Amino acid sequence: MRMVDLIEKKRNGLELTAEEIHWIITGYTNGTIPDYQMSALAMTIFYQGMTKAEMTELTMAMVESGDQIDLSSIAGIKVDKHSTGGVGDKTTLVLAPLVASVGVPVAKMSGRGLGHTGGTLDKLEAIKGFQIELSEETFIKQVNDLHIAVIGQSGELTPADKKLYALRDVTATVDSIPLIASSIMSKKIAAGSDAICLDVKVGSGAFMKDIESARSLAKAMVDIADHSGRKAAAFLTNMQEPLGFAIGNALEIKEAVATLKGHGPADLTELSLVIGSYMVYFAGHADSVEVARAMLEANIANGKAYEKFEAFVVAQHGDLAMIQNLDLLPGAAYVIAVPAPKAGYIHEIEAIALGHAAMTLGAGRQTKDDTIDYGVGVVLAKKVGDAVAVGEAVAYLHANREDVAKEIETVISGITIQAEPATKLPLIYEIID
Repeated sequence: MRMVDLIEKKRNGLELTAEEIHWIITGYTNGTIPDYQMSALAMTIFYQGMTKAEMTELTMAMVESGDQIDLSSIAGIKVDKHSTGGVGDKTTLVLAPLVASVGVPVAKMSGRGLGHTGGTLDKLEAIKGFQIELSEETFIKQVNDLHIAVIGQSGELTPADKKLYALRDVTATVDSIPLIASSIMSKKIAAGSDAICLDVKVGSGAFMKDIESARSLAKAMVDIADHSGRKAAAFLTNMQEPLGFAIGNALEIKEAVATLKGHGPADLTELSLVIGSYMVYFAGHADSVEVARAMLEANIANGKAYEKFEAFVVAQHGDLAMIQNLDLLPGAAYVIAVPAPKAGYIHEIEAIALGHAAMTLGAGRQTKDDTIDYGVGVVLAKKVGDAVAVGEAVAYLHANREDVAKEIETVISGITIQAEPATKLPLIYEIID
């Protein structure tokens, strides 16, 4: 085979075979296919798209380019959850113990954040002593015994994807649906999951800004799962405003604990119950999504979901006192109100603006080498649809410096207040399974 012939074939709208795709990914990973030829292929895929079969073969070729996690020694069906990312998205902190509390094994590999706030691992590390690195033996034993473990990725998963993503980033081919879908799904499949729930965020605080693009990505990922013999469901969820009220690592831990105890924000609670219900159903622990939801609601009400979170923290060497007394978590020296510039109703809270404010306070990383301040962030006082008086607080900045004028300006710029009442957008636009 010659790479130039395959580029021409795809440029002309023809379908690449499984053998050709695997040859390309092997060659690019080992360096025999140069960046300039892979760039040309990525651009042809950007314009020509890929069939379901091509996307599946591309995904599996990237899976096979590196290590694969074998979870077969964990009893039961392993269901993973992935979010495309959003502001205030602490769903995993709720979902993992909630789903584990009904006996579903949650063997989760998560990442760190680069942007407005930390990732799941950063948030968990706001708990003193929490260990995100476990040996494979300990990881598997903990999931079998406790039904939950959350760790950082180990080994060399999907090196082809890492190399291709870096290339896409500098060749204007990042926002190609087939390339995004195969990138996400290759990591999920390599991590050993049997079924996958995909939270595809839509709106100003998400990578996908409109429903049509989000739907295309969701369908592509579900198709890949189907073709690779795995169950999957995708949820198109609203990220036009932040999820919950808290944006920031320790702040989000507090909100997750409140949700597990039954008095968290309505949107975070509902999203966790909907996705969690599918996870329980896919794992075979309930005959329907409706029965699964009832099981999860019961375990929030009877305290078992929160008890599972406590056990999870202890198992990974976190300081339980910080969970039992949330005031012991990292905090901020200053809590500063952001006043409403006028009276009316909140029509929009631009999630990305609040995310940027949280990041500049220190809750996130602008570069991978930045250090996170676990105690800082933004906490909303109002959500879309709420009435507000002039000068009333719409949010609070948790900061370790007094000069937060720029962050106040950023938050105010992201909140639209109008005289007439507002119509709230749906939390979940669509479920694709």
